[in-house]
Amino acid sequence: MAAVLPPFEFRAPARLVFGRGEASRAAALGRALGRRVLLVQGGGRARTDWLGDALAAEGCEIIRVTCPHEPDVPALEAALEATRAAQPQAVVAIGGGAVIDMAKALAALLPAPGGLHDHLEVVGAGKPLRADPLPMLALPTTAGTGAEVTRNAVLGVPEARRKVSLRDARVVPDIALVDPALTDGAPRAVTLASGLDAVTQVIEPYVCTRPNPMTDALCRAAIPEGLTALKALMSGEDAASRDRMAWVSLCGGLALSNAGLGAVHGLAGVIGGVTDAPHGAICGALLPHVLRMNAARVDDAGRRARLDAVLGLIAGTWGAENGDAGLDALALWSRDNGLAGLSEMGVTPRMHETLAEGAKAASSMKPNPADLGTADLTEILSAAA
Repeated sequence: MAAVLPPFEFRAPARLVFGRGEASRAAALGRALGRRVLLVQGGGRARTDWLGDALAAEGCEIIRVTCPHEPDVPALEAALEATRAAQPQAVVAIGGGAVIDMAKALAALLPAPGGLHDHLEVVGAGKPLRADPLPMLALPTTAGTGAEVTRNAVLGVPEARRKVSLRDARVVPDIALVDPALTDGAPRAVTLASGLDAVTQVIEPYVCTRPNPMTDALCRAAIPEGLTALKALMSGEDAASRDRMAWVSLCGGLALSNAGLGAVHGLAGVIGGVTDAPHGAICGALLPHVLRMNAARVDDAGRRARLDAVLGLIAGTWGAENGDAGLDALALWSRDNGLAGLSEMGVTPRMHETLAEGAKAASSMKPNPADLGTADLTEILSAAA
């Protein structure tokens, strides 16, 4: 008798805590992981220093690392050098996806006997870790990457002019604490870019070649939730919409970690290596054009049906008459709300072919629902300019 559902595996943090106000539990949860705590924060510490004070009140010894920008290899190596002698017992991260990625890389590499390049994908050996990471608690302050539940840490490699992942099933934090209140009042540009990333990360796992029943359950309901909540937040601050976006971001992180992504993130990784533009803004600029190209090139009936369903949800959110018009409306709405095109982010036409070739080798590209060639990817880059 044939199986009703396909076999699948699903990985997630050992503990997920979600809810407005739940950040009040963070210090006690962090202390339970270890007394000597490496606290990783973003550049705007005024919003996150409360956690250091709370950890200290719990009796923790605090070692601080600041991550003001998206992390790269030199910054990570400097942080490893600065913190290794302190021998932290646990890592606590509070910030956006960049901060959490830096913290995950530190947690993974501080106990590791090998060097960083032993474990980096594409530009390194891509080997599994040879020691368990330090226990880690992650608190996101943006609703975007879902990094608090993913099993990789994204790092810029300046000499290669691209972003790659340190990936291992054990890199996922032990505890993910998602309190939507930590995202309240985020700058409008941050809300838009991170929100578009969150929406992309529930769309790509849903239409990719490796979905499973669990990721479908997370993504299908989250796509319209994310579109509606993000549209509302661009009209004004709203706690209920912040809660929904935090949920969508969490769903996206869980889904991408267990199913995969697609061409938006395949291209975004190489673009992020040549421009300082925020990752979410890059994804937002690419999303409508990648969806359009995938819909034109997909040759599998099941994946086509999923793409058509997503295009229908986008069209419905903006009151467009069909999927194609919905993609136009999404692109126009994003621009009207301040999202830059790729050309404004520093991507020139002369770079398009090189970026397209680089994206084809990206791990995120592998589960894309359609087989896109260099010409297709170049056309996407031109359309997103």
